[in-house]
Amino acid sequence: MKVTKEDLLYRQSLSLEDKIALSCERIESWWNHWDSNIYVSFSGGKDSTVLLDLVRNRALIPDAKYIPAVFVDTGLEYPEIREFVKTIDNVVWLKPKMGFRGVIEKYGYPIISKEQSRYLFDIQTSHSDKLKDIRLNGNKWGLGKISSKWKFLINAPFKISNKCCDVLKKRPFASYEKETGSKGIIGSTVEESFMRRSTYLRYGCNMFETTRPLSMPLAFWSETDVWEYIHKYNVQYSPIYDMGYKRTGCMFCMYGVQREEYPNKFELMSSTHPKLYKYCMQNLGIKDVLEFIGRGG
Repeated sequence: MKVTKEDLLYRQSLSLEDKIALSCERIESWWNHWDSNIYVSFSGGKDSTVLLDLVRNRALIPDAKYIPAVFVDTGLEYPEIREFVKTIDNVVWLKPKMGFRGVIEKYGYPIISKEQSRYLFDIQTSHSDKLKDIRLNGNKWGLGKISSKWKFLINAPFKISNKCCDVLKKRPFASYEKETGSKGIIGSTVEESFMRRSTYLRYGCNMFETTRPLSMPLAFWSETDVWEYIHKYNVQYSPIYDMGYKRTGCMFCMYGVQREEYPNKFELMSSTHPKLYKYCMQNLGIKDVLEFIGRGG
């Protein structure tokens, strides 16, 4: 169901309690539509932690404690995230078939953004002159092209791609959904990216009719809302946030690092997790990549 920009602004302006009520209504609708065969995509981060609490403790769903939380152990999670996930009941642990090293060797490094890394991957690997022209100059609307700021990466001495998330996360979830028939709920918000905002405006919280049905009942929440919920309801969360980290995605992912102020995630990692920092900089070649894009190692 399409959502207007005005609807989104209104929902974003609601009080926390009204947002909780609306999110729970969307969760209950998802549960009913799929005859209770649902799961929560659980990363161990603050957003999915709040989402899991809503599903299991606030939505009006019978025996909600039995709704599984599904965690993909990619090998890229901070140790504090993995330890926190172990404290949660009824978690299904999945493993990808390929590790991060395999991904960067076969496809390339995740840098700048999913969009730009995809365009750069196409330039580096595609045999289609038409696609290459779009990636350089844009389509008839001027879209789909590599930003002029990052065109120098076309000739980078390393591979670049957007395949990491697909291989390490999406494929394990897809396999789980195929095996169980279960439909996922994710903790994504429109604040996170233009793409997620566009998806929400097109489909709303519950995407029943898409190729891969998904629910994102926190779409209209802000980061402030998430932390207010955590503190108001005394929800336990991973201690990684108390170590200075604002985001807890994959440790070695370089998406957005070019926008981070000092200390960026890798600079912070050098003091909080020095062994992991040394490993990714030296063994995985991330130091050279960061230096090439002007962010240092």
